[in-house]
This record gives sequence, C-alpha cells and structure tokens, in this order.
Amino acid sequence: MTARADSIRLLCLDVDGVLTDGTVQLDDLGHETKRFNVKDGLGISLWRRLGGEVAVITGRSGLAVRHRLEELGVRHLYSGSQNKFDDIRAAADACGVPLAAVAFVGDDLPDLPAMRACGYPVAVHDAAAEVRAAAAFVTTAAGGQGAVREVVEHLLRSQNRWNEALAMFDSPSAPDIRAGSGGLQHEQHEQPQST
Repeated sequence: MTARADSIRLLCLDVDGVLTDGTVQLDDLGHETKRFNVKDGLGISLWRRLGGEVAVITGRSGLAVRHRLEELGVRHLYSGSQNKFDDIRAAADACGVPLAAVAFVGDDLPDLPAMRACGYPVAVHDAAAEVRAAAAFVTTAAGGQGAVREVVEHLLRSQNRWNEALAMFDSPSAPDIRAGSGGLQHEQHEQPQST
C-alpha cells in the first residue's frame, strides 16, 4: 500500500539512525546520551504547527528521547518496541488516521514491517539497501543530519503547503514554533531491543 506524499497526515519516526546518526553513547555510569539535530527539531515543529501529527517508534528505551520529544511537543512515543508493525497501527489509531495517511521514516531492517504497513515509506540516505528499496522516498541527508527536516519539506511541498511554513518566518512578531503544547500521551515500556 503506497499512497502519495500529499495524503500524509501522520509522520512516524524511528530514533537511532533517523533522529540520530545511530551512535549510542554511554557514560561511565551507563547512562545513554543522544545527539539530535536542531534542523530535524524545526521540521517536526513545522509539521505539527501546520496540523500534522508525529509519533516516534523505537526499539530502545531511554530518557533522552523522551526529553527531546517533550521539548518538541510530540505526544506519541512507542519505546522499547518489539513489533513496529503493531506500533504503527496503534499510532495511527491513536491519531485517528488510516494507515494510508501515515509516513514512516526508517533506516534499518527492524523498520521494514512499519514501512510495509504505512502509506508512504521513507528511508534516510544511509539506510540499509533493503530499506531504501522499500521506500517511496529516500532523503539526500543521512540520519541525524537533517533527514527528518528534509522529509517534512518534501511532504509539505507535495501538499502545496511549503509557503505556509515559510510565512511563519515573514514577520518579526511570528509565534515561537520550537515547542508545542502537551507532553507525551502514549508511551509503551517494553524490554529494550537494539535498533
């Protein structure tokens, strides 16, 4: 089931390799830290500001992702995911959209079930060959390097809404779009699994 980019209402994202460069950093106490790209944060904020929904589905668990998503006003987090097919369906149900109106951005083999279930599968530039082959759109940016920002622009341009995004920056009194309202509404805690 591959829909067109102009029908997408829910953007689902993997974390490691999509919102980050895939590096897992552990400090001496075993705490995990992650590096996020601010361009991706801007893209997520633009998408949400223009009425789109965002959900994050990741095989790992950790507070770094939760804190970043709360900053961005993303309310749907499925962490510790062991079945991304089930979780993308749950995210679509939670947001009240059909799977045909869902895009999923992935980078590696555990993302394939979600990519096959959604209406518009997307791969980051440095994704596994099988993931790129399954994608309707492949970014020019690598994961963690602005790929999500690129996906958002692609979707908004496909929907003839890019000028609306640009208009947010035309006025010096434009609203702050960096964060949204509300915290996480949906979060699952399961056994962490590396993705």
